[in-house]
This record gives sequence, C-alpha cells and structure tokens, in this order.
Amino acid sequence: MTSTRRTALWAGVWFAVTFLASIPAAALYGGFGHVLKDPQFVLGGAETRIEWGAFLELILLIANIATAVVLFPILKWQWEAGALGYVTARVMESAFIMVGILSLLSVLTIGHGAGTDTARTLIAVHDWTFILGPGFVVGAGNGLLLGYLMFRSGLVPRGLAVFGLIGGPLVLLSGTAVLFGIIDAGSSAQSLATIPEIIWEAGLTIYLIVKGFKATPLVDLTEAEREANHVRLERTSVAAG
Repeated sequence: MTSTRRTALWAGVWFAVTFLASIPAAALYGGFGHVLKDPQFVLGGAETRIEWGAFLELILLIANIATAVVLFPILKWQWEAGALGYVTARVMESAFIMVGILSLLSVLTIGHGAGTDTARTLIAVHDWTFILGPGFVVGAGNGLLLGYLMFRSGLVPRGLAVFGLIGGPLVLLSGTAVLFGIIDAGSSAQSLATIPEIIWEAGLTIYLIVKGFKATPLVDLTEAEREANHVRLERTSVAAG
C-alpha cells in the first residue's frame, strides 16, 4: 500500500468515525433539543445518557481534527493556505463541541443542587454550540474549503466534490437563518439544507475507503518532487509579482 493510498484510507476511516460517533450521540440526546428541552429531566434522570453522549462527542471532536490533519500533507500541495484553513475550521468546530460537552457535564456535576434556570442556561449553551459549530462552521470547512480543494485537485470525482461546494453555502445560510430567528434549529428547512453536505461527506468517506485518491499528478509525485514543484510555483509567483 502506497503512502497516498494509506493517507486516503485513514482519512476515510476518520470521516466514518465522525458519523459513528455523532449519530449515536444525537440519539442519546433524543434528537436536537428533545431530551435537553426539560432541565429537570437532565437533572433527575438522564445522567447515563448524557455521559455517554458526551463521551461520543469527545470521540467526534478527535475524529474531526484527525480528518484535517491526515489530509493536510496532500492538500497543502494544491493550496497550502486553503489546507491550513481547513485544519483551522475543523479545530474551531471541535472547540464548539468541547464547550457544549463542558456545559452538559457541568449540569451533571451540579446535580440536584442546580436550579432549573441554571440548568436551562447551560443547556442553551450546548444548543448554541451545535448551531454555531456543526450547524455553521462545517459549511465553511467541510463544505466550501474541502469541497474546493478536492474539486480543484481532482483527488476525488469532481461531481462528488460539487456536493460540498453546494452543501457548504447551504449550511452557512441555514445556520445564519437560525441565528437570526428566521427558521428554528432542527427544523425541516434546516434539515433539507444539510442534505447536500451529508451526501458530500458520506460519499467522500466511502470513496476514500474503497477507492482512495484518483490518479493525478499531485498524487503521483514524490514528496521531494512536490517540494520542488512548490518552490517553482512560489518563484514564478514572485517573478510575476
């Protein structure tokens, strides 16, 4: 197995982990805002579900960062600033997830000593981290940046990458609409807006695991050749400037 095939495989595996962690976590919470709508339920009867949900979200944030870190060595030769931006977007998404985890675990730590208003506030923090992280930042990172990098490089079928280029803006728009109260979080409108992004991420996961990267000059070059090509491009850019 070549190093690039191994990179594609690991990237696909980590993307698969994001699905395997996020979907059960949402189920444990009863869907967006369902279990967490009642602070008394969280305080009095959902400790185990919240703990397991938080654990799965911890795995999710690790997998999020891993997808970007694994892909960076390949993507940087296509557009280094964009590849770095993708890593940053995944880190920021994971930061939002971490804040949400801490808010829920804080409710459990306080336990029955917490007032309903305190619990409701911490739960609201978790809800907003979901809206601004997976519900907004994903559109810029996994959607636009990764979609553009994959489309430009031809590492995966461009028809597949188009879903990222379409899904990214839709996630950003739906997240913005939720922020300004135009639509409700988790509404059918927001769910429909996320479909292209889901197709993009699921399709990318399967393609990377099963097929790996498409044969392109970017993949076929050795590390030394990529470095030399990168230097030549920089020199050409400087000369043109």
